[in-house]
Amino acid sequence: MTAYWLMKSEPDECSIDDALGAPQATVPWTGVRNYQARNFMRDAMQVGDGVLFYHSSCPEPGIAGIARVASDVYPDPTQFDPKSPYFDPKSSPDKPRWLLRDVKAEKKTRLLSLAELRDTPALADMVVLQRGSRLSITPVSAEHWRLITQELLNG
Repeated sequence: MTAYWLMKSEPDECSIDDALGAPQATVPWTGVRNYQARNFMRDAMQVGDGVLFYHSSCPEPGIAGIARVASDVYPDPTQFDPKSPYFDPKSSPDKPRWLLRDVKAEKKTRLLSLAELRDTPALADMVVLQRGSRLSITPVSAEHWRLITQELLNG
């Protein structure tokens, strides 16, 4: 059964355009340093799951594209690189703490802004819209996926 996710990326680190321009339009989703988000990748995500590619920490945050989970989970190499902002000195190659999956960008969409998401009553219980929600990876219900991909982005 296909699941759906919203995955946040800062566009100055990896935008939907960057992902589409990568070899095979596929990028490793590095830098996740929250255990709950890591556990979603490790325990719940499957190859082929749908991804709402969300630009965050930018002037106008929102959904900027559609992607798919493209790999099984594997260790995030940035945790071992002392020059990386994602370096974790408590992690080791034999016991990695942080994992990632590759994500394959499928298409850029019009920007579906956070304000527009908030103004859509049918999305009120979407995890990303909940007060205090700061996770970089959140599950998306099949109904929210359908509404966003078939109506809001095509409307």
